[in-house]
Amino acid sequence: MKKIYLSLCLFGVIFSSSGQEFANSPKPFGPVPTQKQIDWQEMEFYAFVHFSLNTFTNKEWGFGDESPELFNPSQLDVRQWARVAKEAGMKGIILVAKHHDGFCLWPSAYTERSVKNSPWENGKGDLVKELAAACKEYDLKLGLYLSPWDRNHPQYGKPEYVTYFRNQLKELLTNYGDVFEMWFDGANGGDGYYGGANETRKINSLTYYNWDETYKLIYDIAPKTLVWGVGPSEARWIGNEEGRAGKTNWSLLRQKDELAGKVHYSEFMSGHEDGEKWVPGEADVSIRPGWFYHSVEDDKVRSLDEMVDIYYESIGRNATLLLNLPVDKRGLVHENDEARLKELVATIKADFKKEVLAGTKVQASNIRTNDSNFGPQNTIDGNKNTYWATDDKVKQASIEFTFKKPTAINRLLLQEYIKLGQRVKAFSVEAKVDGQWKIIANETTIGYKRILRLDRVMASAIRVNILDAKAGFVISTIEAFNAPTFVKEPQILRDKNGLVTIKSEDGNAIYYTLDGKNPSEKSILYKAPFAYNKAVEIKAISRNTKEKINSAVKMAKYGVSKEKWRVISISSGDNKSVEKIIDGDANTAWGFGNNENKLPQTIIIDMGDLSTIKGFTYTPQQVGSNLSLISNYEFYTSEDNITWTKQSEGEFSNIKHNPIEQFKSFTAVKARFLRFVATGAVGNSQTVSIAEIGVIE
Repeated sequence: MKKIYLSLCLFGVIFSSSGQEFANSPKPFGPVPTQKQIDWQEMEFYAFVHFSLNTFTNKEWGFGDESPELFNPSQLDVRQWARVAKEAGMKGIILVAKHHDGFCLWPSAYTERSVKNSPWENGKGDLVKELAAACKEYDLKLGLYLSPWDRNHPQYGKPEYVTYFRNQLKELLTNYGDVFEMWFDGANGGDGYYGGANETRKINSLTYYNWDETYKLIYDIAPKTLVWGVGPSEARWIGNEEGRAGKTNWSLLRQKDELAGKVHYSEFMSGHEDGEKWVPGEADVSIRPGWFYHSVEDDKVRSLDEMVDIYYESIGRNATLLLNLPVDKRGLVHENDEARLKELVATIKADFKKEVLAGTKVQASNIRTNDSNFGPQNTIDGNKNTYWATDDKVKQASIEFTFKKPTAINRLLLQEYIKLGQRVKAFSVEAKVDGQWKIIANETTIGYKRILRLDRVMASAIRVNILDAKAGFVISTIEAFNAPTFVKEPQILRDKNGLVTIKSEDGNAIYYTLDGKNPSEKSILYKAPFAYNKAVEIKAISRNTKEKINSAVKMAKYGVSKEKWRVISISSGDNKSVEKIIDGDANTAWGFGNNENKLPQTIIIDMGDLSTIKGFTYTPQQVGSNLSLISNYEFYTSEDNITWTKQSEGEFSNIKHNPIEQFKSFTAVKARFLRFVATGAVGNSQTVSIAEIGVIE
């Protein structure tokens, strides 16, 4: 009996130390996460996969009239997707099971617009089923995206469509095992095929789907599923498609105001300090400019610099990171995307290779009720369920770590014990260098995880000062690292006259090649801008000569320079500044159209020589808060400025939330003159802007 009693006591001690269930434990403060939300946040990093009819039509948003017979991947291998995600350290994959065009990647019983009417696997395939099996094999969680908007369905906008939408939800949530996240896009209503009606249908996205009932349906079927997006969601969009949260990022949201249409999406970057509901942020971004695969973007995979910044500004700012991998026409994650992921993984692993606070002497200015169970040593014990806590009314306190000998650090990781709420409003970090304390960071929120990139210091001690908090705070983890020096890629620029300029951080050398080969320190040393007006692929690296560390390779592809280009006709706007749209500088912009000169508006460019082109590019204005974005266009070519042929027309899908360079391809043609027509604008504006017009050669 004594042995049993001792065992129970031991169990009680273990339970207490792992769960902080002491009589004098701090009480939850404000909104707190559910266990489902905590499990989701701890995933941190997972994949998005966009792969559907758009992959084969080279579109971002299908109109809804595309034939299911176009879906025919030649080497589809979902196990390759899962392997790539697993090797990248991702914890799950969210598959776009149905995008806005209405094509379903599973054989839905409620529509013929699905894989069952495609050539793939003779109409017997089920991509969702295959991916669910691959995720299980690779120990990944499966998530699903189901577009509420359907540009194909004839009943969209009517009550009958909501029944259809819910029926498909039931299929996805009952036939494929656990779904960790159900993703609902915010794009709802607009023009579409709609069974042949070819019209615009507007709905109120907050009321049309009756989200309360829809969510109840989901939770009744799949209580483990976290619902993201519109409606009373359990996690929120971060407010941009760049994968970056705000430096201040509360996991709280005034969701009642949001559901009443009183919250602008730009507020999602930071959340609301006074939010009444726990709705943490998810940062979504594609590894390429587009969400779906386009071969023209094979050389436009985001740079390693960008990817590292995205990691630190999403996961490192109290958000999760949802990284999109646009599967190609073969049905594979492209080798360029996989290579970049491997570089990212190697960089992040190196940054966090060795933690340096674990062996330090740690002390704090306040400990809750002077109870060692809440002492500062809990921040470095490697246990996420223990924490340093202060007395309830203490909103300012410091924790200090003293090294046995001066130690180099340039990364600091902090975590609050979010089961009890998010409390810290402001904090600073000090380093003791040569016997003197110096402030090395001043920041705001922490939340689930905050990672600071600091200038490297050789410190004998580190001190974190909580400067303001909503209540007595609970800090579960503080870690420090000395990450290797990261050398940023150089910047390559070429103006319309063919003058190439390459820039790097001060003190770094630049080496480049013009023959497509990867550069090294044995390549051409860049000394000054040089002229190169032919088509060229420039590759360059920056080299930290002191530490002998190279950056990743930066590549820039250019066609023949625009030195002969001239704008010869505009339907409105300023003639004197119009040349900004062909000056090779995306930071300059020009606008045309207004309430007197309404869209469509036209511009004609003379390239100076007859050239073979296979597409065009439109770069919207990049600087400012009102970018005056073009949403719809027509593009014509001519050899003589008399006879014109329309080469492309349509929409710049999703440009409102992703205002980047747009690529439109067509069959190769010979042309000297280009006519670009802006036929529509975001927000129905009559004034639109152009930063740059280019061609794909």
